[in-house]
Amino acid sequence: LRPWFWLNTDGKWLLEVRYGARPLELGKGKRAVEVGVRAELPKVLGMIEDAVRAGELDAQIDAAVGARKLKLGKS
Repeated sequence: LRPWFWLNTDGKWLLEVRYGARPLELGKGKRAVEVGVRAELPKVLGMIEDAVRAGELDAQIDAAVGARKLKLGKS
């Protein structure tokens, strides 16, 4: 399993939001959130959870579902 968060070369922690094994594109060409320090990961995960519950990532999730259906040949 690949972790959803990692330390980049600048010493900052990054976090991917995924649908299955694929990272969601949160903005044009942006597939990760810069967390900063590792201690902030729980806080950022909570913010992402709130955004999902509020429907703020519905478009990104729908796009990922559509892409998966195309890959699997389902409609």
